[in-house]
Amino acid sequence: MRHFRKLFLLVIVVLVAGWGLHRLTHQTTSTAPRTSQKATTNTTQAEAKTINWREPSEDKAYPDLEAHPNAWLDVNTSRQRVYVKDGKQVLYTMYCSTGTGKKNGTPHGTFHIQGERGKFFYNQNSGEGARYWVSWKDHGIYLFHSVPTDQNGHYIKSEAEELGKSAASHGCVRLSVADAKWVYTNVPYGMKVVIH
Repeated sequence: MRHFRKLFLLVIVVLVAGWGLHRLTHQTTSTAPRTSQKATTNTTQAEAKTINWREPSEDKAYPDLEAHPNAWLDVNTSRQRVYVKDGKQVLYTMYCSTGTGKKNGTPHGTFHIQGERGKFFYNQNSGEGARYWVSWKDHGIYLFHSVPTDQNGHYIKSEAEELGKSAASHGCVRLSVADAKWVYTNVPYGMKVVIH
């Protein structure tokens, strides 16, 4: 009888352990698709945040500067963003790439849009050009402009893909093609520019 009880207890332990193992295996298997689905969702969200360096930075209309006569440009070099502001109110946010290092850093301070602007330039020394440039310091030296081009006006994709992600310029403020065109067309002479 004692032998029978031990055998009975052993069978019960084996059954409980087997049931627990089955349940654990079933839970792991049933949660696996959820984890995959979550990873896919995160990847899709990350892909949705990909910066299109040809298009406007936001999915809304650019601000009407006539309705905001005191608008100014706030360039944040640590965030790689240009904010079009009226007072403290952000009207529009643009992706940008500012200057790298001490030699090519973008100067910090308060500046104003200068009279020089154009549709295209090419700098032989740097081997880069850009479209839709507007000067804000040293009369044609420091500019807002599009992502860089080669001497034939073709955009340099490897440089353009850094837009909004990291500092990449020789001191100017690079913008998407659409944003640079808007600045070139709409931002008036004398508008305040603060870079920090």
